[in-house]
Amino acid sequence: MFHVKHMGAILINTTCDFLIVGSGIAGLSFALRAAQLGTVTVITKKNEIDSATNLAQGGIAAVMSANDSKQNHTLDTIVSGAGLCNEEVVRLVVDKGPERVRDLIDMGVEFVKNSQDSSELDLGREGGHSKRRVAHAHDFTGKEIERTLLEKVKANGSIKVLENHRAIDLLLINRKIENENKSTKRCAGAYVLNENGDVEVYMAKITTLCTGGTGKVYLYTTNPDIATGDGLAMAFRAGAIMANLEFVQFHPTCLYHQKAKNFLISEAVRGEGGILVDQNGRPFMEKYDSRKDLATRDAVARAIDREMKERGADCVFLDITHKDKEYVKERFPTIYKRCMDYGIDITRELIPVVPAAHYMCGGVETDIWGRTSIDGLLALGETACTGLHGANRLASNSLLEAVVFAERAYQYCTNQWKTISHEQFPEVESWKVGDAQALSEEILIHHNWDLIRRIMWNYVGIVRNIKRLELARKHINAIFQEIEQHYKDYFVTQNMIELRNIALVSLLIIESALNRKESRGLHYLVDYPESREDLAKNTRCRKKTGEWPAEVEFL
Repeated sequence: MFHVKHMGAILINTTCDFLIVGSGIAGLSFALRAAQLGTVTVITKKNEIDSATNLAQGGIAAVMSANDSKQNHTLDTIVSGAGLCNEEVVRLVVDKGPERVRDLIDMGVEFVKNSQDSSELDLGREGGHSKRRVAHAHDFTGKEIERTLLEKVKANGSIKVLENHRAIDLLLINRKIENENKSTKRCAGAYVLNENGDVEVYMAKITTLCTGGTGKVYLYTTNPDIATGDGLAMAFRAGAIMANLEFVQFHPTCLYHQKAKNFLISEAVRGEGGILVDQNGRPFMEKYDSRKDLATRDAVARAIDREMKERGADCVFLDITHKDKEYVKERFPTIYKRCMDYGIDITRELIPVVPAAHYMCGGVETDIWGRTSIDGLLALGETACTGLHGANRLASNSLLEAVVFAERAYQYCTNQWKTISHEQFPEVESWKVGDAQALSEEILIHHNWDLIRRIMWNYVGIVRNIKRLELARKHINAIFQEIEQHYKDYFVTQNMIELRNIALVSLLIIESALNRKESRGLHYLVDYPESREDLAKNTRCRKKTGEWPAEVEFL
């Protein structure tokens, strides 16, 4: 360890072998594996259990039944991805899926067993799946996985978890290329705002972004409050290649209730027979898709959006009342209890639902080992764009992707450890504060946060058009410039970090949406309603060299 000066205080410059930003299923899975190679520091900006993993209701998809096949799962994933899945990645993830689910079981994850045969899992079915293949722990699967992983992490002496720490930006160093007269950028850790409001330098031989998604960019989301796109924003500022940021998945069924804060009604409810109906109780999905209520999420969300707009309705409804009451209560205990808290008995009454921003299918572009375009920087989970999801994620493939790629990243590090372990920690500059002052009025942050989220919801939502996208770019770019000025003028705070990140990620989503002149998967553009074969490729971009703060270069 060595010291740096900051704001009059002496702060320790902390070193470790692996720095992991984020504590969801991807980050914790990788931490447990990486700890076999060296020391691990996990930084998480809220409490350790605050993650999208913890809110995941549905489950993890994998071929665990003789009635299913890896070929079926592969095909379902590719069909859902609307022509943009990387088939090599899909086959890799599907092939390794059963092993990774068994890993979780061996760690202690208690998936529900088949009532007829306790040696078999009770597998659910969700939209887009041709077979039952979703392993679940009733409707709190993510919470069960997070609980198990956290227990293992806390018991591991090589892993340190730091709560209420926020990564601000990645730490980049120049490294000379042997036998060549040039240098390359390498990630050597991150600047981190600690729980006392001081900025520390955390240095690592391998830095891994597992910060989750971008849901808080939108006014309505199923995501936890921490989902502000931090990993994407940091990676873009560092010069990493990004991919497919226009593909934001809106979950079709978020509970619509004035007292509910974005509570998800799992897709598994439709998988077990739930039917979407209008305010008169009439089913409507057959008008839009032959798969009816088990269509993929993009199709269902657009159908609900259209129903609401055509009828001027605030919501639609999900009907599971025709199923046995005790079965519904046992299969969906969390949903049943939460709805009862709001006065809705789902065994007897319709559930009011609306779509809400749910999952970012794009992200920081990675290869099949989880490596980004920046040396020393990995990305896992929702932060990454591996090529699995394409233009539309198949339900319950996200937890699967996280555990498969955590193992892949570990294998890469294992194979390269002789080289990685000899990386030297360089002298680095401390955090510069210049003439910054303390921000006395948080209204500057809250006002812009609210503006961004409303603009994104109204102009860059489920159904888009060029005019609205251009208006959104104009408005948010002006807000972004104001935020960047605040960032220079005032001491950095946790709210400032998140506001800066959602502003940048919003612009990247808009620019990517304007760049794709077609409709495909989750990106439906009224001006270009058809898909084009010549555009069946990833939208790849990065920060334009020498331009700052948000000039985008498409590759």
